Amino acid sequence: MLRPHRSAREVDPGPVQIHARNVHFDVDGVGPHWIPGHPAASHMASLLNVILPTAERWFVQAFNEALPLVDDPQLAADMRGFIGQEAMHAEVHDRVLHTYLEDHGLQPAPILDLVEHIFEKVLAPSRSTDERRRLAHLRERLWLIAAIEHYTAVLGDFTLNNAWDDHDADPTFADLFRWHGSEEVEHRSVAHDVAVYFHDSYLARIRAMAVVVPMMFGFFQRGTWYFFKKDRTLDVNWWQFNRMRMRDSKLGLLPRFRNLFGTQTLAYFSPRYSPEYMGSTAQAVAYLAASPAARAALQ
Repeated sequence: MLRPHRSAREVDPGPVQIHARNVHFDVDGVGPHWIPGHPAASHMASLLNVILPTAERWFVQAFNEALPLVDDPQLAADMRGFIGQEAMHAEVHDRVLHTYLEDHGLQPAPILDLVEHIFEKVLAPSRSTDERRRLAHLRERLWLIAAIEHYTAVLGDFTLNNAWDDHDADPTFADLFRWHGSEEVEHRSVAHDVAVYFHDSYLARIRAMAVVVPMMFGFFQRGTWYFFKKDRTLDVNWWQFNRMRMRDSKLGLLPRFRNLFGTQTLAYFSPRYSPEYMGSTAQAVAYLAASPAARAALQ
């Protein structure tokens, strides 16, 4: 099983060109608990296959709206790379959504309906004929993306430095999440840079995070519990589910909530915050050079 190299964090790869990788993952035959004996970690990670396709297509939509307004050539190039990567992420997770989750009876439709309502209705582009109002709405959406991307960078770093391999995680699923996580670390500064370019406002930044924190917490907690209730191999109550989640966090199979929604959220509120310190580009690039799916995409 491929292990990320922690030592790669110390090697500066220099400037990295952000680009999409046309990857494919075959998860046929993998059971609902792709980390054997750890349904909490398995289901919480699998939940991303429901949330991410719609969310990342919404990212792409907003960036495509913003791109013609950007005069900085390097930022525009980074945005195009970001758009390509996020579009591929959405496509890959969508494939898993319609095969793996449904084949195991997890019935993701109610969660998907809620996610689609939020991103396609509530957070849809402004239809105002007033150009200033449309631009103001775009700025708000760009800061929401930057806040969400803060968490995806934290989660991406977690995928590269966790204990999945020590617990016999399915190698295809591990590669899927580590490929995605590596690209999130690779492009972790782009959304923040774009939001700053359009509206360099500390107030806008913390306002966006105030919206994102409860939304992210609710998706993870309630969405995973929903999968537990649909999983016919499990018979646990809410408190047992949370004990299993905390156990998996202690084992390094899930990020600790007090770190994800506590320490890392407080770091975002610092006036000196920079995405540069969230994870290692060197480690992400090293994993992408070794990932079975990313290597296969080059052939």
